[in-house]
Amino acid sequence: MNKKLLEMLDAIKAAKEKVTNLVNENKLEEAKAAKEELKNLQEQFDILKDVMDPEGTGEITDPGVLNGIPAGEKDSTKEFANAAREGFRNTMEEGVPADGGYTVPEDIQTRVNEYRSAKASLIELVDVENVTTNKGSRTFKKRAQQTGFSKVAEGGKIGAKPTPQFERQDYEIAKYAGYLPVTNELLADTDANITGTLVSWLGDESRVTRNNIILGVAKTKTKEAVAGLDDIKKVLNVTLGQAFKSTSRIVTNDDGLQWLDTLKNDKGEYLLQPNPADPMQMRLCAGATIIPVTVLPNQDFPSDTATSGHRKIPFLIGDLKEGIKFYDRNLMSIMTSNIAAIGSLNAFEEDLTIFRAIEREDCKIKDSEAFVYAEMDLSDASVTGE
Repeated sequence: MNKKLLEMLDAIKAAKEKVTNLVNENKLEEAKAAKEELKNLQEQFDILKDVMDPEGTGEITDPGVLNGIPAGEKDSTKEFANAAREGFRNTMEEGVPADGGYTVPEDIQTRVNEYRSAKASLIELVDVENVTTNKGSRTFKKRAQQTGFSKVAEGGKIGAKPTPQFERQDYEIAKYAGYLPVTNELLADTDANITGTLVSWLGDESRVTRNNIILGVAKTKTKEAVAGLDDIKKVLNVTLGQAFKSTSRIVTNDDGLQWLDTLKNDKGEYLLQPNPADPMQMRLCAGATIIPVTVLPNQDFPSDTATSGHRKIPFLIGDLKEGIKFYDRNLMSIMTSNIAAIGSLNAFEEDLTIFRAIEREDCKIKDSEAFVYAEMDLSDASVTGE
């Protein structure tokens, strides 16, 4: 083959590698420009090939021209040259490797992308106390109906009044943990931040763990059935009363949000409104009742769908900071080891690194009168809006 054509093939190979490297480095704009240069080189090759070797009889006799290709692997440049020798009798197209497809870089990212998901945490809504021992207790003054002083005549005897009574609430820390084994080859060879991905995964496991603990405690209360908005208002006005109404909120799931979001007043105005001071915060505005609404995804706070055609939607109504206390002995700690043995796993023998996460905590109902665990039984159609 003509020396000029061989030089062009080398240039095409170098241009293709440049495009591929830029894509791997996520420099997409530069990769687009390099791709245009590659296309120009290909067009130049086509023109020169037609003029300088119209019969297609040339041969590449120098094995060093296309060096760096391991034996047995496909060489895209060589296949491109073979196609050139055939005079490009077939139409060049991206979908066929030998007809030009090899020169088009594949957009493959090793950077770890994440699907979007809702990640809500209940820990911000409850009373969290950091503790330094594995068990303990807290003292509370009991509620009592005080009657006030009695009228006493001059010289009369003053009656005794009941003294305050107290009670204690105990806590005992429990351990929650898990581990992830990872091969050292993966950690060494990947150009993605796999360690950061694993740490983020463990952090999300901690969020779900705490949500489950808090909801498990909340669900120990007897469920109160509510049939509609008037029942919810009665919970706020009467059951919770003035001690908690002003600091209460509604916590529900996606199904509960769908139901709340369809409520309207007599003027046809929706009752679920954004807070003007914080548009991301929703409020239920029904007459004299204005209460914040927090929504957890159905996956974290599921409705009860055991009854066919019905969906029992959960509502936590009240002041959870007064109602639930979370004792935190240790924030989640992560340790890695390449010599540890866990069960049948031996990190040293199997060349693994094990990521271990541990947290210690307890959760109790602090004041059972501060919130209500309510449930609304609706048909599936009324929830989905069908």
